[in-house]
Amino acid sequence: MEFTQDFNYKLICVTNRHLVKGDFFLQIQNILKSHFKPDMLVLREKDLKEDEYMKLAEEVIKICQGSGTKCILHYFKNAALNLGADGIHLPYSEFMDMGCTEKSRIKIKGVSVHSVYEALNAQKAGASYIMAGHIYKTACKEGLEPRGTGFLKEICTAVNIPVYAIGGININNASECIEAGASGVCLMSGYMHK
Repeated sequence: MEFTQDFNYKLICVTNRHLVKGDFFLQIQNILKSHFKPDMLVLREKDLKEDEYMKLAEEVIKICQGSGTKCILHYFKNAALNLGADGIHLPYSEFMDMGCTEKSRIKIKGVSVHSVYEALNAQKAGASYIMAGHIYKTACKEGLEPRGTGFLKEICTAVNIPVYAIGGININNASECIEAGASGVCLMSGYMHK
């Protein structure tokens, strides 16, 4: 992965251990030592049950500690609360159903959104940041039309919390997302295949 060295936006690594050739934990260690170390790592391992996820998360949190990269757990709120993760990233509906007390116990609260309506509601409900997507064609959303940078610009204009673009982001299109107003970009294969 090659990005311009003078970038002034956030890089977010979204994990998928199935894309890693070799040891997943070693891959995370290498990512955190790389020149393009992410600002946040979202541990998004959707196929795991909660107990399996917690075991994996415990190890990844240890790797992230002291690296300067925030470890954001995905979906499992109890894991985030019990393991002392930096934050949680949730689908829009899960975040909106989350109680105020639960939200207050988690420092960073990220939300995936797919419309301006969802972005505004997530912001009002206390989201720390939102991920807007999918922006470009991606294998993760095969068969679904990408929303494009016009959609991203609408989201960025509507809210005053950080917006991170997700979906098909690479070296060739990251700057388009920043020009549309995104505070950063999310990469999966760019980090997992590294």
